[in-house]
Amino acid sequence: MAGSGSEEVKILGGWPSPFVMRPRIALNIKSVKYDLLEETFGSKSELLLKSNPIYKKMPVLIHGDKPICESMIIVQYIDDVWVSAGHSIIPSDPYDASIARFWATYIDDKFFPSLMGIAKSKDAEEKKAAIEQAIAAFGILEEAYQKTSKGKDFFGGEKIGYVDIAFGCYVGWIRVTEKMNGIKLFDEEKVPGLTKWAEKFCADETVKSVMPETDALMEFAKKIFGSKPPPSN
Repeated sequence: MAGSGSEEVKILGGWPSPFVMRPRIALNIKSVKYDLLEETFGSKSELLLKSNPIYKKMPVLIHGDKPICESMIIVQYIDDVWVSAGHSIIPSDPYDASIARFWATYIDDKFFPSLMGIAKSKDAEEKKAAIEQAIAAFGILEEAYQKTSKGKDFFGGEKIGYVDIAFGCYVGWIRVTEKMNGIKLFDEEKVPGLTKWAEKFCADETVKSVMPETDALMEFAKKIFGSKPPPSN
């Protein structure tokens, strides 16, 4: 065990951040009480800079007096420390665990940049290319879901697991992207598995309390990316 599960737990981060959402879901799965210390976007608290001096980014989990950085590393830490609480987040089988880590990396390295590319696009051509990349990534993740879920509700099987947390934290931002750009990524015809998965993920008790409201998240997005309408195709 990496540390004492009885020590005080804090998370440094902001509610709109998908990366902050990840350890919050993991802690909910393990029924661990924690304090969320809200960071203000655009500035960095002294505690954040002290706790994550290398990257200077949220989230940071502070367990007792020990800071742990990087969202999916934190999720793994939570699964290791509170191993006897809740259900296992990372598969116990080494091969299944490696597959889960692979897809979590794919989500951050390939899917997320395409989603952000839609918001950051400067013209219609860039936006079209980013949307196509996001749709292609959805297709690949649909295939991954069908294989790894084995007919059950989640990537992790019957309960939310490592890949579910990695991808599920973006659901709110995907919905905002759809609404702000008049597109459909969760398409029942093209990605039926992911569409149903998203509904079940958001309805899970471990997720409900930390999933941002779409309208509130959209207002936050407008402050970051601007409220001007997207370029027309």
